[in-house]
Amino acid sequence: MTETTTDLAAKTIPSAIGQDWDTSSHEDFYKYYEKQSLTPATMARFKDATAMLLRIMGGPTGHGRLDIMDVGCGAGSQSKFWLERGHKYWGLDINEPLILLARRRAEIEGLDARFDVGTATQLPCADASVDICLLPELLEHVDDWQSCVSEAARILRPNGLLYINTSSRLCPVQQEFNLPLYSWYPAALKRHFVKLSLTSKPALANFAKYPAVNWFSFYQLQRHLAPSGFTCFDRFALIDASAKSGIAKMVISAVRSSSLLQYVGQVMTPYTLVVARKPG
Repeated sequence: MTETTTDLAAKTIPSAIGQDWDTSSHEDFYKYYEKQSLTPATMARFKDATAMLLRIMGGPTGHGRLDIMDVGCGAGSQSKFWLERGHKYWGLDINEPLILLARRRAEIEGLDARFDVGTATQLPCADASVDICLLPELLEHVDDWQSCVSEAARILRPNGLLYINTSSRLCPVQQEFNLPLYSWYPAALKRHFVKLSLTSKPALANFAKYPAVNWFSFYQLQRHLAPSGFTCFDRFALIDASAKSGIAKMVISAVRSSSLLQYVGQVMTPYTLVVARKPG
């Protein structure tokens, strides 16, 4: 039997227990994302993220046509928000069925988007060829997350933006495992439950073939990116306070001025958000 592109790509990303990820044959996983990728909440999140990143890049007139690389794009729902603003969009995912779904949807909607099967640890892009690289809900599922970040940094142009949305090791609330306070478990105990979810107790994980194997804090990712000269923005720095009410502006200002309040805010939020700017 001839290996497909998905088979070859899957072999480059080992799971937490040394087995290859099976990213093409999990029917429940596909059906979940086929539906979830078009919910109002999902579309609103993609729309808000697009607007936020464009604002950081310089606002409506502070940049020209941008090259966007979306790594782990899934069904590609976010592509429309970049394309309708005149930017170039390229989506990459290791899951071939989801890439085919993204292509069908783009064709139906008349969107000029590119979708390819590939791996986050070997991006098919030249050095310094992308303005914004998106890593949405990806790093938590890849053992070698450092290579993912390094590849994203490699393809970014000077002053380009890296967007990371991933699991939180600080917040006790999470959706990956059906276990209380799982984010706070020691690493060895997490690995134990990952192994169980992939073998004898799949009910422990919401999607047993795709459990999170990494958990992050903003501070951890900031330390990782600092040696490469990246400037990192947390969720509080990324809020557009100009659109908020007077009371909300006061709260945002108070949080931004207090490292303790920022830490408390990170603990209360069930995902980690980082936007990092590559040095110019």
